[in-house]
Amino acid sequence: MTSKKPSTVESTTMRTHRCGDLRASHVGETVTLCGWVARRREHGEHLAFVDLRDYTGVVQCVVDNSADVRSEWVVQITGTVQRRPDGTINKNLATGEVELSNCSVVVLNAAEAPPFPIDQRADEVDENVRLKYRYLDIRRERMQRNLRIRSKVNSAIRTAMERQHFVEVETPFLMPSTPEGAREFLVPSRKEPGSFYALPQSPQLWKQLLMVAGIDRYYQIARCLRDEDLRADRQYEFMQLDAEMSFVTKDDVLAAISEAVMDAAEAVLGERPAPIERITWHDAMNRFGVDKPDLRFGMELVDVTAVFSATEFKAFSSAECIKAIRVEGVKYPEAAASGRNKLDALTDRAKQLGAKGLVWMKVGADKALESPVAKFLSDSERSALVDALGAVEGDLLLLVADTWSTTCEVLGQLRNDLGRPPVHEGPYRYVWVIDFPLFVGISATTGKPQPGHHPFCQPHPDDIERLESDPMSVRAQAYDLVLNGWELGSGSIRIHDPEMQRRVFRQLGISDEDADRRFGFFLQPFKFGAPPHGGFAFGTDRLVAILAGEENIREVIAFPKTQSGSDPMTNAPTQVNPTQLQELGIRTLPPPAKS
Repeated sequence: MTSKKPSTVESTTMRTHRCGDLRASHVGETVTLCGWVARRREHGEHLAFVDLRDYTGVVQCVVDNSADVRSEWVVQITGTVQRRPDGTINKNLATGEVELSNCSVVVLNAAEAPPFPIDQRADEVDENVRLKYRYLDIRRERMQRNLRIRSKVNSAIRTAMERQHFVEVETPFLMPSTPEGAREFLVPSRKEPGSFYALPQSPQLWKQLLMVAGIDRYYQIARCLRDEDLRADRQYEFMQLDAEMSFVTKDDVLAAISEAVMDAAEAVLGERPAPIERITWHDAMNRFGVDKPDLRFGMELVDVTAVFSATEFKAFSSAECIKAIRVEGVKYPEAAASGRNKLDALTDRAKQLGAKGLVWMKVGADKALESPVAKFLSDSERSALVDALGAVEGDLLLLVADTWSTTCEVLGQLRNDLGRPPVHEGPYRYVWVIDFPLFVGISATTGKPQPGHHPFCQPHPDDIERLESDPMSVRAQAYDLVLNGWELGSGSIRIHDPEMQRRVFRQLGISDEDADRRFGFFLQPFKFGAPPHGGFAFGTDRLVAILAGEENIREVIAFPKTQSGSDPMTNAPTQVNPTQLQELGIRTLPPPAKS
């Protein structure tokens, strides 16, 4: 009985090597390559150069001029590896020292001319065209690299989770509708007309039930769906590392997830990130004005309320909170030297964000301040303001006076507008944001608080006594992971006591009866001994995009949707056959009239 020769990455029954692997050490070997013709160039009367490409790279092949091969034809070439003649080495190619000579060519498949060049020039092609022909776009080096980085990240995550004794479990794709803060995609039931499944926004309920079931440590690289407006860091369909752990505190969850994230980053970048910093939600808002702070640049918010405690300037004297940011002239010369038109635009931007206005001041020599409002401030106030911000000549100061939340949020957005670099530039600054509010805002529909993360977060033990009397002051044992200003994901210690879950539901306006109807399948198991547990989920699309140096997650997804939610390649979404709708008991409304 004969055994088959073990396969290698380089060889198959059709090829001995990959195009990008050939080096000077292969000189003299006869090899067979398979790939696409990237380019053909005539070389005298009898010879032609063919650049042959596969996912590993490009190698030059010297073929007989009679060989009929053209751009993007699929071919098999057999030849002898030789050094390129002196003066013809291509230092821009990994294979640039060698070429294939004495080549024979077998055409495996002819091809039409592609609608755009399969190289870096395609970056300038309209994105809709690239997505319409995505299978061609993916042939390019950039897309090949991005998808292989994605594979490395997923592999590293799985290895890290399994090393920490997590068990991979697949959860249902058809589930009941649940309130998780975003619109769901609904799937009609043919067996029960008028009833619907929801596609999972996350496996949240299932993974908590797995903790009741004693799995102890669960993970899944899960596909999730949310019917939200699309943007650079959001798609209808997205992938996330989903994890849950029993008998843990917040620190245990953060440690386990940090391990997976750092392993993934190291697999791509070749070096391990520094331990991930932590900051409370309140401190993040106070210092950066956003709950997903970008730590790569300064321009932090400074509270200057005390500077103006006795001011006669009316706009400041009546304000609950006054904060300022310093736009350093040395680091941001263009922004700091803004003319009146740009400053007026900044003021309009602040008003759009909810502020009553924006005060700007330019710092001159000897702490002098140029501003329309400078004359309303005392000498001591002007001097104290400059000192509080550490300002020097050439800096621009921006101030907002309002409620604490409005002041933080407006200046936080202006800080990002003026100073934030592209998400993939500079150092990778990870940060855990912890102790989020349990509730945020009041619903205009119900008049009740809205969940900060989702309704299953355990209240902070120090705040539970205020759950009914002052719910908006209660913190959650919830946490987000942020990288360079992008939220990678979120998690929390969960409620494991059915009565505590009902207390939180009541604050949200969900009665006990409604909770039983909508969540009975979830609450009932908790009566049978649910362990304390917590978990986390982070978007692998977002992590991969940053590690790959991309500004948009569409560039690291094989077949994404456009920003309008369509798929130019398949023309989805499409209308369906009326017979299918009839089987499902569905009638569609005519499209709204165009105005």
